[in-house]
Amino acid sequence: MDKEIVFEVRGVTKVYDMGLVQVHALRGVDLDLYAGELVAMLGASGSGKSTLLNIIGGLDTATSGSVIYKGRGITRATEKELTEYRRHSVGFVFQFYNLIPSLTALENVAIVTEIAQDPMTPEEALKIVGLGDRKDHFPAQLSGGQQQRVAIARAIAKRPAVLLCDEPTGALDSKTGIVVLEALERVNRELGTTTVIITHNAVQSEMAERIIHLHDGLVTDVIVNENKKQPSELVW
Repeated sequence: MDKEIVFEVRGVTKVYDMGLVQVHALRGVDLDLYAGELVAMLGASGSGKSTLLNIIGGLDTATSGSVIYKGRGITRATEKELTEYRRHSVGFVFQFYNLIPSLTALENVAIVTEIAQDPMTPEEALKIVGLGDRKDHFPAQLSGGQQQRVAIARAIAKRPAVLLCDEPTGALDSKTGIVVLEALERVNRELGTTTVIITHNAVQSEMAERIIHLHDGLVTDVIVNENKKQPSELVW
């Protein structure tokens, strides 16, 4: 693969100290992620997917090993450096939308654009996810899928280099989930945003260029997907 390497993950471990017990969430992960690709991280609950995503995104720190983002180490970064990194370089989409109920869709997105370096307008971001006509609606007036698309618009409005999605369709039925995956695919295709989607649903991984399998805190397999599908072709 000739693409620029965005992330170099080497020997990353994560141990949680739970009093008398130590939980090894990651046991030495090696991984490269490339510019502009759409990747699925696939694994059962407890396989270490979310922990790895949080470390890559600067929400958590590794116990050992290193994560290099575009040539810069983030593993030992200060809290201030991590805050800057999260603010400007990474967009997050979680299973639950975390929208502010008292703000419209437009205002929920504007929260991010007001602190970003080179943001798109909230209107632009909502248009990309197909919600330009819903900008004045409050979260309570939107379906779950629409709320999740507002959350995606909020995440991409600052033009992050990387979009990290943790079970973005986990709270949705399959029909609505496909609409959300279509929004993520469009962001990846049109903006060139390196996109990582965590899922335990093997069908969803079929839309990715590469499928990274995690099991028991280790990367067990990395598959280049020769038969990449469109979200609309997925059935689960």
